Amino acid sequence: MKISYSELEKGVKIILKNEPCQIIECSPMFKGRGSSVLRAKLKKLSTGEIFSHTFQSSDILEEAEIEREEIEFIYSHRDSFVFKNKERIVFSMDQIGDTATFLKPGTKVEAMDYKGKIINITLPIKMHFKVIEAPPNIKGNRSQPGTKTVTLETGAKINVPMFIEQGNIIEVNTETKEYVKRVE
Repeated sequence: MKISYSELEKGVKIILKNEPCQIIECSPMFKGRGSSVLRAKLKKLSTGEIFSHTFQSSDILEEAEIEREEIEFIYSHRDSFVFKNKERIVFSMDQIGDTATFLKPGTKVEAMDYKGKIINITLPIKMHFKVIEAPPNIKGNRSQPGTKTVTLETGAKINVPMFIEQGNIIEVNTETKEYVKRVE
């Protein structure tokens, strides 16, 4: 399916230089007398590489047809992350990027299948994690207004409200990497 310049926006998946890419952010720019252009930041879905590209109003692009399927994260070893569906799939740290900080064994993730090959994963937007390390909540502590940094079971560090303690289960938005609420 073809995509015109006017349909390009954040989240759209296109084929650029024979690679499936997703637009991460974009903004139109107007030149003096000329036509407008669209400056975009894109992510190659197969490698995780982020790059910039300028689209002209005359550009016609091909939409990347990405199939979705659920796979399960099994374990990580050094910079390799192993998943399974019918067979084992291994991704490198470069491919999955900072989503690796929220992977825990048994997590079901959405795999992106392009032309019969799984090229990357997407985490659930909200996930639950156990807080394994939290500084004590000191009454009258005004150095940080209402937040502190805790360590989650996966090793990720995020800011949470002062009342969160070690052992609590919290919900985290994996896209924004922000605390949502305390579960337990």
